[in-house]
Parts: sequence; C-alpha cells; structure tokens
Amino acid sequence: MRKLIPILSVLVVLSLASPGGAIVNGVIDGDDHPNVGALIGDFDGDKLIICSGSLIAPDVFLTASHCTAFLESIGQTTAFVSFDSELVEPVTSPAATLHQGTLHTHPDFSFSGPGGMSDPHDIAVVVLDEPVIGITPASLPTLNRWSEAAAKNGLKRQRFTAVGYGVHEAVLGGGPPSFPFDGARWNAVSEFRSIENAWMHLSQNRSTGDGGTCFGDSGGPNFFGAGVGETDVIAGITVTGDSMCRATNVIYRTDTASARAFLDDFVALP
Repeated sequence: MRKLIPILSVLVVLSLASPGGAIVNGVIDGDDHPNVGALIGDFDGDKLIICSGSLIAPDVFLTASHCTAFLESIGQTTAFVSFDSELVEPVTSPAATLHQGTLHTHPDFSFSGPGGMSDPHDIAVVVLDEPVIGITPASLPTLNRWSEAAAKNGLKRQRFTAVGYGVHEAVLGGGPPSFPFDGARWNAVSEFRSIENAWMHLSQNRSTGDGGTCFGDSGGPNFFGAGVGETDVIAGITVTGDSMCRATNVIYRTDTASARAFLDDFVALP
C-alpha cells in the first residue's frame, strides 16, 4: 500500500473481500531478497498482508508509519511479519513462518504534522519478539549519502531495485480497474528522477523500461543499484506515487538526519 494514509483504509477493506495489495513491470523475486518481508495484521482472526518492509537488524523490521499507524488506529499494538517468498491470504497455513512484534510508529508521523508534506516522518519499525535466524539484515546508508551524491550529479541515471508484496499494475476494461495480487514477493528496477529533502522520485514508466511499486508495497525497500550493481543498502522506503501505479515511485529517504534520529533508537547506524 504505497498510497498515503487516506487510501490505506480503503485498501484494507478491499483486501478483506479479496487478496489485497505488488510490484509493477517486475519479476518474481524468489530467494533474491530474503530480508524483505510482508507486514501482516490480524482482522477478526484473518491474517492479511497490508504492507511490505525489510529486516535491518535481527529483531528490527523497517516499514512505513502509515502502515503501523493504521493498525494502531484499529486497536492493534502488535503485528506479524513473514519473510516467506509466497503467501496465501488469509495467512493460516502451518507452513507459513510468522514473527510477532511490537509496532513503533514515528511519534511525529502526520502529513499535516510538524514536517507537513515536506517531511511527514513516514517511517516505522516493528521490534520482533525474537531475533530472526538465518536471514542477513539489509544495510542503511550513511548520513546525507543521497544529497551528497546528487550534488555531484552522481544519481543521474542511477537505478534502484524495489521489492514488495503488493498488487500489480492495473488491468483495464469491462469496469473499474483491477489490481491483480498473488501473495508473492516481487522486484522491479526504477531509474532516478529527482530528490527532495525527505523524498526521492523514481521513474516506473514502462515505455522507458522502468518498473516500480503499487498498493501493498508501502514500507518496502528500494535498494541502491540493480542487477550485478545492486547493493544491500536501502535508499528509501516506498510511500506513494501516482494512483494508477504507472509513472512514479516516491520513496522516503533513509539517509536524512530526521530518519536516522528515529532509527537510532532501534539499530546501530553507519
């Protein structure tokens, strides 16, 4: 769910009726990114995927605040995380591996709060009850890494790899658009477009060969690089973009002083 908070509740309602919320113009991830997982809420006994995220320490799962804030708004203080590459909703199979943890929404999260749209503090973590064994956490960037790179024109044509469990691009015709969902982890490659204080804009325009994200990918990582040049460094987390998931993936940067001040309470920063 990469759209902003007003759309989140609508998408959860949709997911209650049918599998909700993935990567557009991408490929099945399989075991390529084992540290990327699904954030799962409990809705009257049905465990449903609402967002994506990534392991950044053995017991810390990085995601978006609009995901955790939604769960908190309906009375939940805990959630589940799964790193299985394929899931079936509701997630009830004994074969599914679930890790329970406590939600930590950024205390200043709000698109009308202290930072407004320029910095809504849309970053959160789930502190897991037990450390995850056998999965290597992803890495975080150093302070202002992307600002410094952009100042030297070092982000021009730079590619990023988005990973998540959300819906795919819209299918049109015969009524309202539908967004197919298969419960699998997918990835796609996007090219840099522009940078702001808290945001980075990435192209996901099919005509230029780019892919990107859609509903259900919120909180998921966008790794610096692609293909043989991909790194394990999370440049930012998916938050928003255009409503039809065709043009732009807008990610919340993880290198800013604001993001790092929050993360510093949960993980050791580079």
